[in-house]
Amino acid sequence: MLISRRSVVRAALAAPAILSLPRGSFAQQKTIKISHQFPGGTADQGDFRDRMCRKFAAEIEKRTKGELTAQVYPGSSLMKTNAQFSALRKGALDMSLYPLSYAGGEVVETNIGLMPGLVTSYEQGAAWKKSPIGKKLSDILADKGVMIVSWVWQSGGVASKTPVITPADAKGIKIRGGSREMDMVFKAAGASTLNIPSNESYAAMQTGACDAVVTSSTSLISFHLEELAKNLTSGRGRFYWFMLEPILMSRSLFEAMPKTHQEAILAVGAELEPFGTAGAKADDEEVEKVFAKAGASVKTLDDATLDQWRKLSRETAWKDFSERNASCAELLKLAEQVA
Repeated sequence: MLISRRSVVRAALAAPAILSLPRGSFAQQKTIKISHQFPGGTADQGDFRDRMCRKFAAEIEKRTKGELTAQVYPGSSLMKTNAQFSALRKGALDMSLYPLSYAGGEVVETNIGLMPGLVTSYEQGAAWKKSPIGKKLSDILADKGVMIVSWVWQSGGVASKTPVITPADAKGIKIRGGSREMDMVFKAAGASTLNIPSNESYAAMQTGACDAVVTSSTSLISFHLEELAKNLTSGRGRFYWFMLEPILMSRSLFEAMPKTHQEAILAVGAELEPFGTAGAKADDEEVEKVFAKAGASVKTLDDATLDQWRKLSRETAWKDFSERNASCAELLKLAEQVA
């Protein structure tokens, strides 16, 4: 029975023709709650991830002629950041734009969403959706009660008190890497690490709990880290830190929806993906301007330096991840096939 249900979800993600599933409790529910950890704004201004959620809400209401609406809760105002994935699985939260690797403590396979050196360009990340790695990852999440509605990748950067460009630069510093695997790489380079969500990065740097923060370009801007950092290593063009931050939905909620609502959800999610990519790329350029204006030194990686990070990542994080279980090993193998 599990296999057939999984197939239904995969088919729903791959094509607009979706089986009509029982309405269940959704018959009485008209408003979807969308939670995320990032600063709030409007549909036209602010963090592009918040804008993406607001555009999703507006378009869903339009497509369903008001039968279905959505309310966006930014800044973890609905629930704390780390609680959101578990809430999605249990049906206690409807949707979230969520950094996938944050769920690594609960579903180890999700750490593939921030595997250092594995994805190094937007084109490579975008290819996951229609490749075997995308199908495998979608199946794993569906089995855990979560669906990917919209694929969003973001490049990152390093905001730091002293320059962090090569692995040798990380020796002796305290750094926030963003995932278990990224932390593993930094530890191998001689750093100590801090495990916190990106929305706690400012306070960590301000209090001296960390010397450097690695996070998406958008978060570097939204959380105003240029006020504390003297250096920026930009992820524009190439980087060893690419995070999958998809819009996720509770599978139980999706399956309780009428067919027309299911079709609208998946169509709008897919249509917004170019907006997400454009927003991420624009912020890769904007973050350099923001930090330069604040007086920070701005650097980018060359190919040789990126290769140093990839080599260290392969020897540490990749090896550890592939040895955790057979599913992780298969995911990594499939991901390496996407050049």
